[in-house]
Amino acid sequence: MSTVNAVGAHSAHKHHHAHHYESAEHEYQTAKLGTWMFLVTEILMFGGLFVGYILFHEKFPQMFHAGSRFLDWRLGALNTVVLLFSSLTMALSIYYAQLGKRSLTLINLYVTLACGFIFLTVKYFEYSHKIHEGLLPGRLFYYEGAEVQQFSNIGMYFSFYFTMTGLHGSHVVAGMGLITWLIIRTHRGEFGPEYYTPLECVGLFWHLVDLIWIYLFPLLYLVG
Repeated sequence: MSTVNAVGAHSAHKHHHAHHYESAEHEYQTAKLGTWMFLVTEILMFGGLFVGYILFHEKFPQMFHAGSRFLDWRLGALNTVVLLFSSLTMALSIYYAQLGKRSLTLINLYVTLACGFIFLTVKYFEYSHKIHEGLLPGRLFYYEGAEVQQFSNIGMYFSFYFTMTGLHGSHVVAGMGLITWLIIRTHRGEFGPEYYTPLECVGLFWHLVDLIWIYLFPLLYLVG
């Protein structure tokens, strides 16, 4: 970990590693390894959904194309830009913590949190529209427009849509909770050049959430 101190940096509380670690570096490496192992399980979980999507898309391509026409790609693109920008601000928060610049760390954490709120707000309007129109998963599907009458199983597409975006949305909420926790600790002055491990670990999780959306956007919104 970097021990470089920036000129005029805010002081941080000295971090003492837990007794079951040999050193602060040992604690840092263990935390990073544990985070990567957790992210692997996340990839396996979403990977199963992606495999299922690919298999059913190969079997019913026209049905998936018809379903995607009910999605507004502009809203999906907006959320993509929002999450990509949030990855930048999350990375900057870690960078400024390494320099000991608490105020800039906080600004970037708050912006990242705001991006999460924007993403969820867009999804709320998307979900509300789908529910109002009856574009629901599986047997709950009751949209009666002529353009879908030829596809008796189009509810399958929306099963994938709600499952994949809903699971992803739950991860956005979890990430926002973790970022709020980081903001509180940053206000307390717990992070600085000598200790910023939680920022890095949460940052890795947030980047994975963003990466998953980059795959979901074309699969769901652009497949048609």
